Amino acid sequence: MSNDWRVFKGNNQPHDELDEFVKLDPPPWRRFDGKVIDSENPKPENVDSLSEKLKRCGQAFRIDDEARRMVNAALYLRRPLLITGDPGTGKSSLIYAVAYELKLGEALEWPITSRSTLLQGLYSYDPIARLHDKQMDGGLPEIGDYLRLGPLGTALLPSARPRALLIDEIDKSDLDLPNDLLNIFETGEYRIPELERIKKKQPEVPISDAHDRKVTISGGHVKCLQFPFVVMTSNGEREFPAPFLRRCLQLQMPKPDEVKLAEIVRSHLKVEITAEVESLIRRFVEDGSDRTLATDQLLNAVHLVCGRSLDESERMALVEALFTPLN
Repeated sequence: MSNDWRVFKGNNQPHDELDEFVKLDPPPWRRFDGKVIDSENPKPENVDSLSEKLKRCGQAFRIDDEARRMVNAALYLRRPLLITGDPGTGKSSLIYAVAYELKLGEALEWPITSRSTLLQGLYSYDPIARLHDKQMDGGLPEIGDYLRLGPLGTALLPSARPRALLIDEIDKSDLDLPNDLLNIFETGEYRIPELERIKKKQPEVPISDAHDRKVTISGGHVKCLQFPFVVMTSNGEREFPAPFLRRCLQLQMPKPDEVKLAEIVRSHLKVEITAEVESLIRRFVEDGSDRTLATDQLLNAVHLVCGRSLDESERMALVEALFTPLN
């Protein structure tokens, strides 16, 4: 590695420094010893193999110094990163920039609702379908065909390289979910009781992960080797318990100013910042000073309005509609 302590540079340029970084000793209290079987998290072969979403966000995201510091701190300390901010400030996009630059593969996504549970994040099991197939075919089907790991369960698979996991809008969760995540974040492991009960007869069971790849679970127990890079986003709609916050690093995502917005527009839309674009950015900042606007509303407006032959009344009407406040 170079003399720069940061493994994540934030320059949208993929590199291989993570290969050396994972050989460094983590904090003594964040060491994990899961055994890699066949659940490797391989580096993408090339940029073309990535999804359009990962390429678009990874290549276009603009990060400030504070966010860059906290990403690297989370990587070194093997801790989740809790990002709070208004909608449209780039909270969820950050993980794609990290996954793209560090070649972590496709980011796992767990969108949270009030009905989300820890079990849903770890895995799902469909015993009804298995029973139905038994009645149809006469024999008991393999249990692994009816189990599927969720995004959190997949992120914790033992791998030589960490995975990237987005837990989006955790403030929308049931009150119990943050507390339920405490032990998982602390130990980096979980158990699948349906497989533990049969481990003497069937010690290793192949099942599908969240990417629909087959992985082997040994003894119904999953323990990570490299703690995943976890980003949890929050719109600040609730407070979290202190034990939960103690296990996270926290980042407040500020509203972008005119300079940052110009960088975002240039990066996403590949356009020059003309006087017309500057005017729209200035209007967006003024309107957003006392109400909530998202950055993608500005991108929509620039794409739709700038450079087109519109009379002033139609242009103003479009901008007014596109800048409708979210609150």
